[in-house]
Amino acid sequence: MTNIPVNVTVVAACRNEAGHIGRLLQSLDALDRTGLELDVIIADGQSTDGTRALLDAACGARPWLAVIDNPARIVSTGLNDAIRLARGEFIVRMDAHTVYSPDYVRRSIEVLEATGAANAGGPQRSRAEGYWPRAIHAGFHSPFATGGARFRDNNYSGPVDTVPYGCWRRQTLLDLGGFDETLVRNQDDELNLRIRQAGGVIWQDASIVSCYTPRRTLRGLFRQYLQFGFWRIAVLRKHPATAAVRHFVPGGAALIGFVFAFLTIPAATRAAALTALGALTVLYALLCLVATLRAASREGWDLLPALPLTFFLYQLGYAAGFCAGLVYWGLCRQGQTTVPRVFTGASR
Repeated sequence: MTNIPVNVTVVAACRNEAGHIGRLLQSLDALDRTGLELDVIIADGQSTDGTRALLDAACGARPWLAVIDNPARIVSTGLNDAIRLARGEFIVRMDAHTVYSPDYVRRSIEVLEATGAANAGGPQRSRAEGYWPRAIHAGFHSPFATGGARFRDNNYSGPVDTVPYGCWRRQTLLDLGGFDETLVRNQDDELNLRIRQAGGVIWQDASIVSCYTPRRTLRGLFRQYLQFGFWRIAVLRKHPATAAVRHFVPGGAALIGFVFAFLTIPAATRAAALTALGALTVLYALLCLVATLRAASREGWDLLPALPLTFFLYQLGYAAGFCAGLVYWGLCRQGQTTVPRVFTGASR
């Protein structure tokens, strides 16, 4: 970075994050501001758990921090409002469920400029305390449970489809129209897709360090991935040419299970169908066993009983949301507009 101070605005959107917002503020306090003129804008989505009071109190001791209202209460609208108000040449996005290393902002900008990328970020490292949070954390980094995306590889540096959070030149975001405000989930993936379609590069660098806190309960995990699957259909509907086999595997497996469970199979094909179902079940069990042993060896053998259920809930949540999205977004063409709350509300 040059000797001329770099203007950067950190943006974040949150709603009902009283249990996490303190750690984000601690990360912001600890940031290395050498060579930076840095301000922060946090968009609060009408929190009802005391988050807004904590943020308002934090502003009093932090002249670089501003809190704005996000009446639409979704991440996309809050981030876009913050970006429009930003004074920085660079925008760095942060999240309330994540803590950041002191050099996070500086490294993000350095990598962005050194690579010529349109968006730069680090891998999505995570940490957890407690038995079930640790099991959820193990699944978060298991290709069997979540698909093996590059951004979950802590050691990978290079071009990727998407990165968590991100660092951009503000003008890049303005030129692209910001985040898609029709998406409650998957808005990062969709924005990065448009960046790539415009010829830009998304770059991940392992030296950009942050640590995400996954959901703490199986119920929160299931609901989170239910929403991811549901909103994946919205992204594919907008960009159908980007569909890949991996997007359809969990939903396809769920539909096969539905056929065997609820539809009548002709007698002539019943034996072959049951054989195929048995083979698929055995294959799934073997893959799950291998993934469980690998994860337990890495995260702790005490998690061995919990991991198969945790992996299954990652997959089931995504598959159920994906199938629900197929139905819902099909009906939308006939005028349906109200998204059920289960696909929009926050998950814990």
